Amino acid sequence: MTFNYQNPYPTTRLPVFARNVVSTSHPLGAQAGLRMLWKGGNAVDAAIAAAAVMTLCEPVSNGLGSDAFAILWDGKELHGLNASGQAPAAWTPDYFRGKYGADVRKPPKRGLDSVTVPGAVAGWAALSERFGKLPFADLMEPAIDIAERGYMLPPVVQQKWAAATPELGSMPGFAQSFLPWGRAPRAGELFQFKAAARALRLVAQTKGEAYYRGEIAQAIARFAGEHGGAITAADLAAYKPEWVAPIAKNYRGHTLHEIPPNGQGIAALIAIGILDKFDVAGMPVDGADSQHLQIEAMKLAFADIYKYVAEPSAMEVTPEQMLDDAYLASRAKLIDMKRAQDFGAGNVAKGGTIYLTAADENGMMVSFIQSNYMGFGSGCVEPQYGVSLQNRGHGFSVSPGPNQVAPGKRPFHTIIPAFLTKNGQPVMSYGVMGANMQPQGHMQTLVRMLDYGQSPQAACDAPRWRFNQGLEINVEAQMDPATVQELANRGHHMEVINDSYQDFGAGQFIWRLGDPKVEGYVAASDSRRDGLAAGF
Repeated sequence: MTFNYQNPYPTTRLPVFARNVVSTSHPLGAQAGLRMLWKGGNAVDAAIAAAAVMTLCEPVSNGLGSDAFAILWDGKELHGLNASGQAPAAWTPDYFRGKYGADVRKPPKRGLDSVTVPGAVAGWAALSERFGKLPFADLMEPAIDIAERGYMLPPVVQQKWAAATPELGSMPGFAQSFLPWGRAPRAGELFQFKAAARALRLVAQTKGEAYYRGEIAQAIARFAGEHGGAITAADLAAYKPEWVAPIAKNYRGHTLHEIPPNGQGIAALIAIGILDKFDVAGMPVDGADSQHLQIEAMKLAFADIYKYVAEPSAMEVTPEQMLDDAYLASRAKLIDMKRAQDFGAGNVAKGGTIYLTAADENGMMVSFIQSNYMGFGSGCVEPQYGVSLQNRGHGFSVSPGPNQVAPGKRPFHTIIPAFLTKNGQPVMSYGVMGANMQPQGHMQTLVRMLDYGQSPQAACDAPRWRFNQGLEINVEAQMDPATVQELANRGHHMEVINDSYQDFGAGQFIWRLGDPKVEGYVAASDSRRDGLAAGF
């Protein structure tokens, strides 16, 4: 693939070329990963160290109570890891109806009754045990140091931190952990999280066992019990992440790989399967035809995943049926190039996530994503160990259907890592954060690279749109006004948004240029966050 490295979009970032590289949405995360590579570790070691640091440096988006997913190339083949958590044993539809009324439709958005078993720490341990080179304790060293000594808050994270305070300030443990001096830290102020340092030391010493079957597990269960939650030490002890085979779809001579359900990665595969029926490259890259076509393909994808995708055992159809070429061709025929349509998709709540990727000169590449779901997750923070708990339980339904809550079941998940191959060989590890923006970002950036030859950094910086529901579309303020007007003329209900962090996600990309020991990689980091792509 030959890229045009002339970037036509406003950006604060340049592509990074290196043989070993880490790209994250906070510079300290990337530097932690590089430390592991310098010590003789591999890309998995780098990704885990970066992920641990990110729980501290971007706590709006993730924490020690997160879930995670990964796709990695080990040098010979792809592997997928699902480290999303399950519902506590007490969770049934009657549990929620009894607490919140007979008409309740979903578990609450915040509080302990939105928390499923956190999977991220178990995911770190599983990745390290199977693929890591360095001792697990070494991987926690940068995070422990940052938690203990603190770091100065960057501007983008600070804005989101302050914005979350009015809603979450009264949640159990939140103010104690995240409102030093009785308010959110300001940009450039030192934030220390000594409670998290205690947890990270135990995680390091026990390879995560203390989190699920030791002191931290007991503290989480005790905290939940004190504040009306149902999660128990037995729920934590029963948890194990799952190794899975990624699902895939071909596009323009390449193959896009995603984690299978209970996640929404299949939406990106459906969308590119529909786009494959059109001559996208024959349309101007930032023109209305290309953008309209991609929007309509994405709507069709969401219409299906919101109806069918859930824990695999609860799905009415298989991913293979949803990705069938004949079926996608029939869906493609529904697109009217002159008119926006409502294909009946639902809406997913906007949220906060971190994505990172790492690659080493021996060819290992890791695509890793970790999230508390909505900003600061449940808002609940176990104070002794600084465990900021996700709110993934809000993804369940109380009503009958594929996503109806049940003991030990995993909810519909929004976080999705992506990986691209060609002829069975690795090409790119990448991801775009932001709730239902994620498959939309996977598709939009991939089209820019494969159909239009834009470099990963340019594809990352280009203006994005975001489908919400019905005919509603958000577009970034930097999108060509003529394109926005023409999309409106075709019936899209357009809202131009200035807040790129919240609505349009942020990506990290590593593209393999050839033999990693010789040509290495080119990496990109999204200017919508405080991130960094760094290498050597």
